[in-house]
Amino acid sequence: MTNVIVLFAEADRAAQGLAGAAETLGGETRAVRITDYQIEPALNALVDACRGADVVLFANDTYSQELAPRLAHRLGGACAGDGIDIQRVDGKIRVTRQVYGGKAQAVIELRRSPAVVWLRARSFPASDVGQASACPLATKGQAEACPTLIVERNTSTQTTTRLEDANVIVSGGRGIGGPEGFRDELQPLADLLGAQMAASRAACDAGWVPPTWQVGQTGKKVAPALYLAIAITGASQHMAGISEAKNIVAINIDPDAPIFKHARFGIVDDYRKVVPQLREKLARRDS
Repeated sequence: MTNVIVLFAEADRAAQGLAGAAETLGGETRAVRITDYQIEPALNALVDACRGADVVLFANDTYSQELAPRLAHRLGGACAGDGIDIQRVDGKIRVTRQVYGGKAQAVIELRRSPAVVWLRARSFPASDVGQASACPLATKGQAEACPTLIVERNTSTQTTTRLEDANVIVSGGRGIGGPEGFRDELQPLADLLGAQMAASRAACDAGWVPPTWQVGQTGKKVAPALYLAIAITGASQHMAGISEAKNIVAINIDPDAPIFKHARFGIVDDYRKVVPQLREKLARRDS
């Protein structure tokens, strides 16, 4: 039994979680790294690197979602995505994923080998296997034979933790009222907590914050230790993205907001009154 972990230069933090998933499957585990991504060369190199493997594991980034089904097809295997658990039962791979916006779970048995699966971040305990020993894939020769040509690359330097890997998240919704609330109220709170910023789809669609901040069914799926939901009602589409959060703390002016049904702690009040007090308490703690 052989497991292959596929890593990307942009998503190194996912390595330990994937290694933890591989440990639950047993057998030998090896890791490969893609440092210069272009889909066709990377796919061709992965076909060679993954032959003979029983399981191929990807993280939940855009590259993985683009590669996984194509790789499964070329290897004659089966694919599943957004897994929160993976097990080997009677020689078959079973993947658990959430359905109906996180209200239920489905267990999918992949009957063809290899099983190519991309997993949700922070769903498995971290392990040291994989990242340090990852072998880079030789994609240069593949790129020269590729029928497509990259004309230009625009790369932005990411100075913060990926949202999917964040341990603490401060997230705002439509009730924030505008970009000023994110900038002047929530961002200073996130800085004091060492947290990443996020938002609901409504806030992103309004242009108040970047679309990369969006959490939910059509955004990013996160599993932080603490998710602070501020002025977010908690519609099912948003809850689908945070169902794996260990602790949800909600601040909302509406006592009937659905978010309170899922929150471990809740405060019914205007965030403009609560957040400054939280910042004051945190600042006093750190002084």
